[in-house]
Amino acid sequence: MGQLTPLSNQTRMRVLAADSTSMTTQLLVEALGRDAQFEMMESPSTTSAILALVKAKKPEIAVISAQLDQSGNFDLVREVRLQSPATRVIVLLDSSERNKVTEAFRAGAAGVFCRTEPFRLLAKCIQCVANGQVWASSSELHFLLEALAQPSFPSGLNLNGGLLSARETDVVRCVAEGLSNREIAQRLTLTEHTVKNYLFRIFDKLGVSSRVEVVLYAFRNGSASQASPIPSSRRLARSVHNSPQLVTKDSMLIRKTAT
Repeated sequence: MGQLTPLSNQTRMRVLAADSTSMTTQLLVEALGRDAQFEMMESPSTTSAILALVKAKKPEIAVISAQLDQSGNFDLVREVRLQSPATRVIVLLDSSERNKVTEAFRAGAAGVFCRTEPFRLLAKCIQCVANGQVWASSSELHFLLEALAQPSFPSGLNLNGGLLSARETDVVRCVAEGLSNREIAQRLTLTEHTVKNYLFRIFDKLGVSSRVEVVLYAFRNGSASQASPIPSSRRLARSVHNSPQLVTKDSMLIRKTAT
């Protein structure tokens, strides 16, 4: 009987882990390292060390404890994304607090994982985020949608900057309002098929994989130079839930889709 060939370092996913203490980081690395698909990197629990390791190693995934953020605004997540834009960040939360969830996503996290969830789901979370999906529980996604509907968010979007065409920017504004593809088509006098094509091009240009991420991108990068209504959380939820979903326990993965 032939033997299984171990995965080479080239085919294994590079995952950086930084928990709140060196001991818990070591335990996290050892536990995740039992999965043959992960090449684990143990980081000291300091901002400078994390950023230096991210810059040098360019991991696909960085799993970082929320306790390491001293700013309260997840500036560490922003810095990781600046050092290595291709690195997708998962924030470890001790509890699913509304403010921490929304601030983590606003800072650029691709997923949040609460320690109250079964640990075995963390490996699945890493896999899904590495595949371009967003990981959040249904309650955490609800926090996010409610936050996006608050008046404190920018009331207009200015996303051109040479990246999107004028028409693609119009489509992004409509998505941010929570409009369905049919409603976007009616407003912009397009066919639904054309709207889907625009959305796929927008996904590729912005480096996102879902309508949720389009909305996040819009509000992270928006300005008040052009008027755009603030969407209600119910309407945003309807727009997001038009997309196929896979629910695992209480965790929700938003797949890449233009529907």
